[in-house]
Amino acid sequence: MSEEAKKNEYSADSIQALEGIEHVRMRPSMYIGDIGVRGLHHLVYEVVDNSIDEAMGGYCDAIEVTINEDNSITTKDNGRGIPVDLHKKEGISALEVVMTKIGAGGKFDKDSYKVSGGLHGVGVSVVNALSDRLKASVHRDGKVWEQEYERGKSLYPVKSVGETSERGTIVTFHPDVEIFTQTIEYSYETLANRMRELSYLNKGVTIGITDRRQKDEEGNFVSEKFYSDQGLKEFVRFLDSNRDPLIKDVISMEGEKNGIPVEVAMIYNNSYTENLHSYVNNINTHEGGTHLSGFRRGLTTTLKKYADSSGMLDKVKFEVAGDDFREGLTAIISVKVGEPQFEGQTKTKLGNREVSSAVSQSVSEMLTNYLEEHPDDAKIIVQKVILAAQARHAAAKAREMVQRKTVMSIGGLPGKLSDCSEQDPSLCEVFLVEGDSAGGTAKQGRDRNFQAILPLRGKILNVEKAMQHKVFENEEIKNIYTALGVTIGTEEDSKALNLEKLRYHKVVIMCDADVDGSHIETLILTFFFRYMRELIEGGHVYIATPPLYLVKKGSKKRYAWSDKERDEIVESFGGSAPIQRYKGLGEMNAEQLWDTTMNPSFRTLRQITIDNATEADRIFSMLMGDEVPPRREFIEKNAVYANIDV
Repeated sequence: MSEEAKKNEYSADSIQALEGIEHVRMRPSMYIGDIGVRGLHHLVYEVVDNSIDEAMGGYCDAIEVTINEDNSITTKDNGRGIPVDLHKKEGISALEVVMTKIGAGGKFDKDSYKVSGGLHGVGVSVVNALSDRLKASVHRDGKVWEQEYERGKSLYPVKSVGETSERGTIVTFHPDVEIFTQTIEYSYETLANRMRELSYLNKGVTIGITDRRQKDEEGNFVSEKFYSDQGLKEFVRFLDSNRDPLIKDVISMEGEKNGIPVEVAMIYNNSYTENLHSYVNNINTHEGGTHLSGFRRGLTTTLKKYADSSGMLDKVKFEVAGDDFREGLTAIISVKVGEPQFEGQTKTKLGNREVSSAVSQSVSEMLTNYLEEHPDDAKIIVQKVILAAQARHAAAKAREMVQRKTVMSIGGLPGKLSDCSEQDPSLCEVFLVEGDSAGGTAKQGRDRNFQAILPLRGKILNVEKAMQHKVFENEEIKNIYTALGVTIGTEEDSKALNLEKLRYHKVVIMCDADVDGSHIETLILTFFFRYMRELIEGGHVYIATPPLYLVKKGSKKRYAWSDKERDEIVESFGGSAPIQRYKGLGEMNAEQLWDTTMNPSFRTLRQITIDNATEADRIFSMLMGDEVPPRREFIEKNAVYANIDV
């Protein structure tokens, strides 16, 4: 056998076992992040990542994910199939090694996979350990091989159960309720968004998802198929579908620089926000890293050089900064790295230094060629940059006022803020309350020791459609910055947030349970997502859930948070009872508001998380942007969830 053939052979010898699986069940969060909703969905991503690794190696072009009726998951691919022959070191089938030994997998063998996604080899064995049952079926070399497991342990040796002309791996697993005590119910939307994302990142691969728990109007199981022919170019168009483009086409490149595959796609739109999304081996690097730094450097250097040589900056009296070149920019950077080094709080920041220059050079070459070949687009981009620079100078003055107010003593806090007495920020929480009336009730009902109240006047500015200096000049937004005590702006990013002096570790948005209240919640969340994303990523932002109804009968009273809950309470009261509908927080007295919405012993707070930054970006731009048709379509589709007060 030739050396090249040996390298491409995927056999039992390709599988390397690093250590046992015993403590995965004891410390699951070490492997999947948490044991809540996010960790539950991460199980699916880990199994799918194995199929994607086959696709990246050129061995697979079809992947299917199915959510079964019992919330078990089935994944199927047409890859080479996990090897089933004897593993010399372990003395058992390679399939069993992969499924039961943590750190075992072909992705540790460089000849089998040059790059891979997932948790760097621990994926499917961790999924097995955290499932009460798992079945693996391998179609390979004309035979079907099978093995089943309970909580990570095999029930019988790998066996042949038939013949086949197909190839690939099928894995069905059911999350263990002993581990996932909160829920084992999968969200179709969450999984579908990730499958769509993977199809853009791996063009030419068809990824399907089916939900056998629900049917459409025609009686078929809900399902979607995702396929991308152009990859990141289509991804950028999808993300920017709710924005108006400034240039005719997506600027893109795909190639290899210094041995590192780099793919970039970008477009300018008429918004005032910068939307950069970066990936390493299909992993969304939320905290950025060297590839993002390389992109920014390549973009700024190349555009500035072109703008200088064109003479368009001759009349500009102030310096144009890096931020200005990225206003209204939507870009996706995807790199494939053989041995990625991750840093940061959530291990999603790329640390490989060699990647920075590879991306920077690639972006520089791509942009130089584009600007020379498209002079009209180049002129539009530079004009956008100049306008951004002018706005930034205005924003700097406005931000300075916010900063000056923030760093002052207690006397510099907003006049409407009713602060708490506790000095430890980790024990403090602030309620952002809609209106003075509800704010007054909240002040009376709160626990003054650790709960602060900041009433907001009406609807805050829609930051999605506002220039940066208008955002920093807005009185309500200035009050939020000042009350929280955070500082803003770094040399690299003028909107970056410093949380070192954050005064409250819980920021709770408390609005009326009606359409207006939902709109105000969305406006505040849009502001946090665009200007205080670090606050969300740090787990500091929550939404309060005031009740919709009070049901009373004699001395008995109970609150209801939904129509269904209201009906159940009425039935438990004998079928009839007076019902009070709360149209606003102001209709509750201080004691009721404390009992239902503010008391930590009884309240329900919804923590805001960003599971998929690209999807969150698209949703916010659609809900709060200029385009009406997609917003109408979204509301019509989700109208079943809305409570409309006429």
